[in-house]
Amino acid sequence: MRLENLLATLLCLMLLTACSDGGGPATPVSPVNPADVPAEPEQGGTLVQSMLGEPSNLITILSSDQPSHTIGGQIYVSLLKYDKDINLVPFAAESYEVLDGGKLLRFKLREDIYWTDGVQLTADDVEFTYRLTIDPKTPTAYAGNFKLVKEFRKTGRFSFEVTYDQPFAKALVSWATDILPKHLLEGENIVDTKYSRQPVGAGPYMLKEWIAGSRIVLEANPNYFEGKPYIDRLVYRMIPDMGTQFLELKAGNLDMMGLDPLQYLYQTSGPGWDGGFRKFKFLSFGYSFLGFNFKHPFFQDARVRQAIDYAIDRRELVKGVLYGLGEAANGPYKPGTWQYDVNVRPRPFDPDKARELLAEAGWTDSDGDGWLDKDGKRFAFSIITNQGNTQRIKTGVILQQRLKDIGIQVSLRTVEWAAFIKEFIDKGRFDAIILGWNILQDPDIYNVWHSSQAVDGGLNFIRYINPELDELLDRGRHLVREEERKPIYDRVQQILHDEVPYCFLYIPMSLPIVQARIQNIKAAPAGIGYNSEKWWIPRRLQHQP
Repeated sequence: MRLENLLATLLCLMLLTACSDGGGPATPVSPVNPADVPAEPEQGGTLVQSMLGEPSNLITILSSDQPSHTIGGQIYVSLLKYDKDINLVPFAAESYEVLDGGKLLRFKLREDIYWTDGVQLTADDVEFTYRLTIDPKTPTAYAGNFKLVKEFRKTGRFSFEVTYDQPFAKALVSWATDILPKHLLEGENIVDTKYSRQPVGAGPYMLKEWIAGSRIVLEANPNYFEGKPYIDRLVYRMIPDMGTQFLELKAGNLDMMGLDPLQYLYQTSGPGWDGGFRKFKFLSFGYSFLGFNFKHPFFQDARVRQAIDYAIDRRELVKGVLYGLGEAANGPYKPGTWQYDVNVRPRPFDPDKARELLAEAGWTDSDGDGWLDKDGKRFAFSIITNQGNTQRIKTGVILQQRLKDIGIQVSLRTVEWAAFIKEFIDKGRFDAIILGWNILQDPDIYNVWHSSQAVDGGLNFIRYINPELDELLDRGRHLVREEERKPIYDRVQQILHDEVPYCFLYIPMSLPIVQARIQNIKAAPAGIGYNSEKWWIPRRLQHQP
């Protein structure tokens, strides 16, 4: 299929799923005149947003899905957090020190933080969270960072110190994790406790209601130590399709969502949009990928994986899926950052090279039916992704066609988010997947790529094992200076390029849209959500969902 025909087909798909009637919102959102906005923030109101999938567990050390951590981030506090410029700053910690070349961390907690049931948060809670995370009986993907701790020692009711045998580059980042309440969870069966759905935190919001498959309602914590949030209620509606989300946004039933490129460029301007909404655009901290299950016999040979990589035209994906609003990905790091190696050249689109490599690996069209085969088996496999994510589905359509061009038969399947994670990803029940990862500020990607994480429920769910990569990841996380770490992670990027456990596809633009009635949203390197507890709604524009 020619590119222009393929893009026309995708355009029709996008129009069908994302826009049923065109034009402005069904119930136009009224423009907001800045002159009518009070000079000072006003308390109250409800902000409604959407989620594609439901949280799996609100004890966040037990979950790796974005919905769980989005809600958890409003309910819990951590010792440190990222500011608008993506710098770690104190949060529940009043202060901290890094001593002995990075082998000793000292923390002093604030003394004005209380769990929403009135119990004071102390160093006991931090120690409990740490010991729960490293407990072998706790099914968590985050234990690795904390298992490097040599000793955790309380030095007072609100202070403690942590020592390491050797410096750990991500030590501070690892302590920017949600603190859990010891007085409630101690003695609980952590995998079967009511607190996974009825969490008690100390953050800006508290869980008020969770209607499975429908919505989660959070209400402002009046005793939040940084001050009660201005917006009284956050409502997260479970809408497992981006097209449906967009229709709800148009109807004025959502205050914000992430747009797809077509919506951003062509469907959110004019009457009912201008003055009623604000749009933002920035390169996201995340990439999309096609990942192979290394237990599948077809993907054991690196030449096969390289061939598939050669068959993918990333320029086509950026144009056809992202409408130019993004960049081609070439590894797990963001272009322009110090850890990204510009010397690792991306594999070009070269179908002839793909066919050559497949023939070397024994895959030929022996019966002339147009499909490659080997030992009597056709080269056919399935790609799964989650329902509702139109970008991933459209990516799958393009990949399906490009692999057909070189004789590989691909079927596409979409799965509801919770089942996608629990039944397929966590259990390794897939041939290949289209999914995405956040790009962290630190280049340590141990939790996703180390062989120790290639277990059920682990983040290395493709089961990729490479001893050299293991050694590099072990070594890199114990170096602190950038100039020492740079060669380590350059080699990591090169291995992932040569071995192709993932076909890294693209880094999309983040394209949030927010109703203009929501005030104090300021885009920054960290995005727009870093100060969400300081957002507010003028009283005359407040309404119930």
